[in-house]
Amino acid sequence: MGTRDVTLRGAEGAVATARLDMPPGRAVASAVLVGCFACVGPSPGPSRLAHALVTRGFAVLTLDFTSPPPASASDRPDTVPSVEAVVAAAAWLRERHPPARLLVGHSLGGTAAAAALPRLPEVAALALVNAPVGSGPVRERLPAAAREAGEGDVDFGPGRLRLTHAFLRDIDEARLRQALGAFPGAVLAMQAPEDRYVSLEHARRWMSMARRSASLMLLEGADHFLSHDADAGFASDILGAWATRQVAPVREREAPLPPGVVEVHEAGEGRFAQDIRVGAHRLRSDEPMSVGGEDTGPTPFGLLTAALGACTAMTLRLYAARKGWPLEHVHVRLSHQKAHAKACEECEEKDGKMDQLRRTVKLEGPLTDEQRARLVAIADRCPVHRTLASEVSVRTDEEQ
Repeated sequence: MGTRDVTLRGAEGAVATARLDMPPGRAVASAVLVGCFACVGPSPGPSRLAHALVTRGFAVLTLDFTSPPPASASDRPDTVPSVEAVVAAAAWLRERHPPARLLVGHSLGGTAAAAALPRLPEVAALALVNAPVGSGPVRERLPAAAREAGEGDVDFGPGRLRLTHAFLRDIDEARLRQALGAFPGAVLAMQAPEDRYVSLEHARRWMSMARRSASLMLLEGADHFLSHDADAGFASDILGAWATRQVAPVREREAPLPPGVVEVHEAGEGRFAQDIRVGAHRLRSDEPMSVGGEDTGPTPFGLLTAALGACTAMTLRLYAARKGWPLEHVHVRLSHQKAHAKACEECEEKDGKMDQLRRTVKLEGPLTDEQRARLVAIADRCPVHRTLASEVSVRTDEEQ
C-alpha cells in the first residue's frame, strides 16, 4: 500500500491538503473521503474509514480541513473547508486514477460531499457518517457577532473550524435537497443515536431527501467523532461491505488468487499492520498496542491458532455427518504459549522452549460417550494439526 500527500488547487489557489492511499496492485475504483472537520488528536475514525476502502481495492483521497486548538485567542484556523475542495479532489483523481465513484463524508465533511454531487456525475454512491443536513447545527455554535455576520470561527472541542459565508451558502438545506433529489446513486447514512452535535433526525432527513431508497445504519454507543477504536472499526466494516456492493463490484474486477496462494502487504497503518489476501478474501493482522502495534487485527500467531481451530471444527463436522451422529454444534477454544521443553513429555527437544497449543473441544448434541471420545480423537487428524505436527519446509526467494 502506498501513501503520499497531495496539495489540491482550485479556482482560488491551494484549497486543501489531502492524503492519497493506494491499494496493492491496480486500483479498481477511487473514492474521495472528506474527513470530520474537527477530528483532531488520536481519533481513529478517518484512518479506519479510509483503510476499509483501501483493503477492498479503492484508491482513497482523504481531504483534511482540521485545524488544531488555538495557541492563543488571536489565532485563526489555518484551513478553510469548501465544497470546491471536494470537486477539486475528484478532478485530481479523474486525471490520474480511476474516477471517483464513491464520496464518503464524516460530520460536515458529509454535508460538503453531498453539496458537491451535482458537479460530479461520475459518482455512483454517497456515504454519510454523523453528517448534519444544512448549516443549522454549526451556525448555532457561532458566536453571536459571527452568526450575525454569516461567517466566523467555531470551536468543537477536539478541533475548530473557520466557516465562510460561501461554504455556509453551499451547504444550505435547500441546495442539499436539490442535490440529493437529482442524485441517481446509492446513499448510506450512518448515525450515532447519542451524538450530541448531530441528532438522529438528520439521518432521517438525508434518507427522505434521497432520490432512491437509502440505507440507515445506527452506530449504537458511538460519539460524533468515532473517537473509540471499536466504534470506528464497526463503522468502517459497514462502509467497506456497502461500498464493495454498491460501487462497480470490486471483487468481480479483481481476480482471486489461485488456490494455495496468499499475498501479504504492509498496510501502512502503524508499525506492524499487514493486509492479507487469501483467494477472494481479505484479512488483517497486527500486533497489540503493548508491543507497539495498533491492534487492528489478530497477531500472526492468533491467525495460526485460529486456523487450527477452524480446521478442527470442520473436521469434526464432516466426520459426524459421515457417521450420521447427532452432533449439533462444535465449539473449539485454543491458546498458544511457549513451554519449557523439559516440561513437555511428548517433546523430543530437551533444551529451551517449544510452542504449545492447547485445544479444548465442546461438543453439543445427544451423543454417546463412545461417540464423544471418538470425535475428540479425530480432532488430532485435522489437516492443519497434521501440518503443524509434521516437518514443514519453508523456502524464501526474492521477487525480481
